[in-house]
Amino acid sequence: MIDFRYHLVSIVAVFLALAIGIVLGATNLRGGTLDLLQSTNDSLKNQLTAAQAARDGYLSQSSAAEQYLQSAEPTLLARQLKGESLVIVTEPGAQGSVVDGIKQAAALAGATVTGEVALQPKFNDISGANQSSLSSINNSIVSRDGATLATGSNPQTTYQQQAAQLIATAILASTTTAVAPTDARQMLSAYAQGGYLTVSPAGAPTAPAQLAVIVTPESAPADGQNDPANQVLLAVAQEFASASSATLVAGSALGSAQSGSAMSVLRSSSVSSQVSSVDDADLTLGQITVVDALANQLAGKKPNSYGISGASAVSPSPLPTPTATATSTPTQTATPHSTTTRKAGAKK
Repeated sequence: MIDFRYHLVSIVAVFLALAIGIVLGATNLRGGTLDLLQSTNDSLKNQLTAAQAARDGYLSQSSAAEQYLQSAEPTLLARQLKGESLVIVTEPGAQGSVVDGIKQAAALAGATVTGEVALQPKFNDISGANQSSLSSINNSIVSRDGATLATGSNPQTTYQQQAAQLIATAILASTTTAVAPTDARQMLSAYAQGGYLTVSPAGAPTAPAQLAVIVTPESAPADGQNDPANQVLLAVAQEFASASSATLVAGSALGSAQSGSAMSVLRSSSVSSQVSSVDDADLTLGQITVVDALANQLAGKKPNSYGISGASAVSPSPLPTPTATATSTPTQTATPHSTTTRKAGAKK
């Protein structure tokens, strides 16, 4: 029989073993562990320092390249779009610096910017009440001008596509039915009064443009690919491609790289074959590319995607040759729709 003394000795032995283990762990073992942790920490610090140095080097290279392109931009763009006219259309949330950069590049290339049409969030609203309101404006314009509205390619955005069709006749030149400046301003005013767009400067455009640049939002919409804003963009781009000598969709580098961005949705759609796209138009390189891409289309080349995020190329290659004289007519086009013109509002 095991007596109480045996139990007591066993308990003391267990606690003694624990005490010895704690002492050993706090001396010999602790020293080795601390040495390993210190060594790992030093290694990580060295890696961080190297990464920071590499980052600083890349930033310096990027800054130098940006400064060089800014200095070379006037020479690179000289006469690329001489005698052409361009209208800028912005989606809700478009980055102002992208718009300003494109305007500057177009001016350096010899193009005239006829105005800026800013689509408002209401234009992307596909709720029943809003669709009814937009349809009413479309029909009032049609009843006055006698145009025929196209059948929308997407039932959800039919009224937006029809509105884009009518807006295109007011601001773009390559349609068989010319719209007088007074009539064009009345059409744009109807949509402006409804809260669907704004036009700047006041009274613009004074004349229809041959070229169109659509600027996408800086951030991807909440619902990604299927967001109404993305689907409306496709409808607008499709109508502008039909009514212009060349249409291009431009966006910012960070915004275009986001999942579900307008740029990624455009490039994965059939509309991508009708318009060029530039995903880094917030950079001088991208702004130069916007001009080169439009010049390429005017020269008879197919639309393409350019930039740094899922694009086919960084920029057109070879670069377009500057025109020596102004374009005599706006009918020399490069988009699939531009070889044949259609009556404003005709069905596709």
